[in-house]
Amino acid sequence: MKARDVMTRPVVSVRAGTTIREAIAILTDKGFAALPVVDDAGRVIGLFSESDALAATSGADHRDDPVSTALSRPVEVAAPTDDTAAIAARMLRGRLRCVPVVEEGVLVGMVARRDLLRVLVRDEDVVAANVRSLLDDYAGSTRRWSVTLRRGAATVTGEFADEAERRVVTALVRTVPGVTSVQVGPVHADLAWTD
Repeated sequence: MKARDVMTRPVVSVRAGTTIREAIAILTDKGFAALPVVDDAGRVIGLFSESDALAATSGADHRDDPVSTALSRPVEVAAPTDDTAAIAARMLRGRLRCVPVVEEGVLVGMVARRDLLRVLVRDEDVVAANVRSLLDDYAGSTRRWSVTLRRGAATVTGEFADEAERRVVTALVRTVPGVTSVQVGPVHADLAWTD
């Protein structure tokens, strides 16, 4: 499974000039562990975490200072194509609660511990049922394919009219959270279109 499969989006972020007071309000209101701080182009320049908020407000009152004075740097980031197991290992090693996901330098999502844990607790029967429901909807509420799921690997068997339909089904199944890979049966020779 990849970061893009589990990341939270759209991302709530703040700019460097946002006050610490405003950033704390967002953290507490949304229940986030940290907020990405971005520049005008949407590039991550730091994270503002609960720990940063506590440090900024202990002692002298700095709540009206810009968040740029209290953010954590450097920031560990991930790409949408990074494997979630590798991200989890990095988070454990660095004691990180969340990791911004960037594409071409621009923030596109966040992966938090809860996002990774959510995947682990998904019952495969629920994931398989979600795949079946999606495929039944695609097929006009008829059951055309059988679905099995083992450790996130989905196998779809049945008859496909042509290679295009096989590719569409593969793409649809990949969109279901909890599916890590897809194996789709071959096009049925009797149903294949001919010109």
